[in-house]
Amino acid sequence: MSELNASNPAVDDLVRDISGLITLPDVYLRINRLIEDPNSSSADLAKAISQDAAFTIRLLKVANSSLYSFPSSVDTVHKAVTIIGTAQVRSLALSLTVARQFNVLLNDLVSMENFWKHSLLCALCARLLGREARRCDPDALFTAGLLHDIGELILFNRRPDQSREVVLKVLDSQDELPIHVAEQQVFGFDHSDVGGALARQWQLPEVLQACIAHHHALEHASRHKREVALVHLANVLALMAEIDSLEFDDVEPIDPAAWELAGLDADVVEPTVRAAQAELDEALSLFTPAD
Repeated sequence: MSELNASNPAVDDLVRDISGLITLPDVYLRINRLIEDPNSSSADLAKAISQDAAFTIRLLKVANSSLYSFPSSVDTVHKAVTIIGTAQVRSLALSLTVARQFNVLLNDLVSMENFWKHSLLCALCARLLGREARRCDPDALFTAGLLHDIGELILFNRRPDQSREVVLKVLDSQDELPIHVAEQQVFGFDHSDVGGALARQWQLPEVLQACIAHHHALEHASRHKREVALVHLANVLALMAEIDSLEFDDVEPIDPAAWELAGLDADVVEPTVRAAQAELDEALSLFTPAD
């Protein structure tokens, strides 16, 4: 699907079917409304965040983590908003809260631990690549990386029999068939289409919609191509990090156009993979759903 508003009836039905089960958290909606309101201030935003004690604690933990490495302690929400920035706080709010929403989609086809490990490695790689590429928002890229495979959870939960067929196709393939290709063969669409549809329904920022919907098909991205390319690269580097390999032959192929769109080359692979591996444990403790 080439446009952000493209539609597939089967995909739309899946997203509608899930909408009563998972919704955007209230704290994110409040933050989003204030950021979109030109008359609101950082003090208004801090006040709205402070009304949610659990989210406030998580936000301050992230602000004081090695992900930011600020020279002094961030001990108030207002200071966090001022230092991190309002747009970045919105991205963090989405990252910190939406993972907990998807905990309701538990199933016997996928290990949630492995799912969030890959998602966080992708998020960390995307953030690191965004910093290297510049002219991008690393926190938005982190969120895009964290959410890039949300469509998989919906498919596993709502279409378990066909999803099991997809998994068997991948396991039985001689040429290590990528899961999105197997999904296309079984469903006629893949998890990026489903995730993109949910992102549109939730009216997430367009850059997130594009990255979620097109990280496996850069040629279909009509906007935010640089960010989509970075998440595409991050996804593959996350696979490398998972299996502790720096060999391109060990993972699914990278679209050659991604390097040019991102303005990067293969020299970034090893430092990005190693840095993401080093940051993973802390990120897991900050972002993944509580048991």
